[in-house]
Amino acid sequence: MNETPLPGGFINEVVRIGDTVRRPLHARSPFVHRLLLHFERQGWRGAPRYLGVDGKGREVLAFVDGHVPARSSEGLAAVARLVREFHDLTAGTDLAGDQEVVCHNDLSPKNTVYRDDHVPFAFIDWDLAAPGKRIHDIAHVCWQYVDLEDPPVVAEGLRTVCDAYGLDDRGRLVETILWWQDRCAHGIETDPALAGLRESGAGRSVRAAHTWFTEHRAELEAALKPPPAP
Repeated sequence: MNETPLPGGFINEVVRIGDTVRRPLHARSPFVHRLLLHFERQGWRGAPRYLGVDGKGREVLAFVDGHVPARSSEGLAAVARLVREFHDLTAGTDLAGDQEVVCHNDLSPKNTVYRDDHVPFAFIDWDLAAPGKRIHDIAHVCWQYVDLEDPPVVAEGLRTVCDAYGLDDRGRLVETILWWQDRCAHGIETDPALAGLRESGAGRSVRAAHTWFTEHRAELEAALKPPPAP
């Protein structure tokens, strides 16, 4: 069968064969497969279905067709609600262990599949999924899906995500965004497996975003505070 390379990967070689996607196995594959099977048993269609391992030792996933649309407040809110769905499906399960939920840990537009009506309906690339705190994924969404513009515009985007998800504890949101950015930049700068990302300038982009959030941290945190009680 013909193999068509899929774009976007700096680490793994991912190909499409018919209605399936083939990806190399890695150390976390058993956990990811358990997670995807859990989603399937719960009837949640927001992740690819795990179909097994092929003759070349690659995991086989159902291909999820869609596109990446222009960003909007409605789309941002829909992403946050989709995150809330899989968080709630994993809360209290053995997959989450002693943590709140299972986090995707790499939520971004490139890992989101949208329908023609610009509504997100699935997340792909679950390789980094692991037990964690709800705010970890929410902070990653705020970093990756909200364009860096004027601070009031960014603050409105952060509020949109928090409101749609139902996140009450917003006091650590900007701090967690900065934590993600520093962690990702350090990984890109030091991990030999991420040489492709370094060469693409991704590390510099992450550091620039970290600088922006640091400079506007006080303003963003003030905008996220709830209004005073009447």
